[in-house]
Amino acid sequence: MTVPAGDRTNSDHGAIPAHRGFGVYVHVPFCATHCGYCDFNTYTRSETGSSFSEYLDALDSELALGAQRVAEWGYGPAQTVFIGGGTPSLLGAEGLGRILDRVRGTFGLDPGAEVTTESNPESTSPEYFAGLREAGFTRVSLGMQSASTPVLRILDRQHTPGRAVAAAKEARAAGFDHVNLDLIYGTPTETDDDVRASLDAVLSADVDHVSAYSLIVEDGTAMARKIRRGELPEPDEDTYADRYEMIAATLEAEGFSWYEVSNWAKPGGECQHNLIYWRGGRWWGAGPGAHGFVGSTRFYNVKRPERYSAVLAEGKFPIEGTEEVTEADQHFETLMLGLRLREGIMLSDVQDAAQGVVDKHVRDGLLRIFDGDGDGCGVGGKRVAVTDKGRLLADGIITDILAAE
Repeated sequence: MTVPAGDRTNSDHGAIPAHRGFGVYVHVPFCATHCGYCDFNTYTRSETGSSFSEYLDALDSELALGAQRVAEWGYGPAQTVFIGGGTPSLLGAEGLGRILDRVRGTFGLDPGAEVTTESNPESTSPEYFAGLREAGFTRVSLGMQSASTPVLRILDRQHTPGRAVAAAKEARAAGFDHVNLDLIYGTPTETDDDVRASLDAVLSADVDHVSAYSLIVEDGTAMARKIRRGELPEPDEDTYADRYEMIAATLEAEGFSWYEVSNWAKPGGECQHNLIYWRGGRWWGAGPGAHGFVGSTRFYNVKRPERYSAVLAEGKFPIEGTEEVTEADQHFETLMLGLRLREGIMLSDVQDAAQGVVDKHVRDGLLRIFDGDGDGCGVGGKRVAVTDKGRLLADGIITDILAAE
């Protein structure tokens, strides 16, 4: 197994502009059941011989090893921590608190660091949220997906329609200022009324962040098999567009602002950890199947929890593979991710060959060029970004620019 090296001879390539940041991502690979649309690296208890305690012990070891390595690069302490999955809430507040304590004791935490955990509504309670706050978590992201019983059934979600809103209110009552609800739209058989009901529920929950993603039918999932057999209809692109516009208009009328094409927040509610990804920052990824990016190297861990634990028991890194990110790769990702952000990218990041394409999209009202210092985006210089009109066409605009380059 190769490991991201600490040699800084390529430090210019691996350097992080100050606003991009460094975070720690921890993957919890356990789920109570499998959702039919999900292709994440997750396992039910019957599918792995690794227990929660074995996973936590192995994670302790990886975090210690990872902290030593990123210190050689000069990264840290962590500005953000994000525990995702899987279903992190299955570990309970005690297990998640143990992970955060270990991150704090190895990587260290910046004062005011954002600390998020994902949670499934059905595995939370007022006591759970109180325990998270006591442990030092600052943000909770809840997998709501929909407020429609038929849609939740098709997605194989285990919670009832009202549970996500109740969980969000419990988190707020426990002292969380930052609570996110995740929505999925475009599920087969979903109606406009289903989406309206979900939005009404979100707006009643007193959250400061909403993520809304169109359903992607991944190969190998139970949903893909049902669609292939004709048991469910294929998702429709026009429907996706209509639903997105409905979601955007509703949220923005209620004080949410989009800051990434699929993410809305009230002032100060933006997810700082995800902004590290989207701005080209660096992060250590810990846990089975986790991905990380340090220096100019991306890496990914072994997937199976039992193998992950066995490798770390031998004192080795659990990294299964690495990839060197070239300057061309980094440029591609800057455009692909940065142009989905409201703040956009530096105009100078666009190569001269594509300036004509940018100008055309500006004339068509799909892109705007602006002075970042005067636009309140917090990142100065002459910038280019999609307009409100251009959001729905962002992927096509990015493709046009890359093709011209």
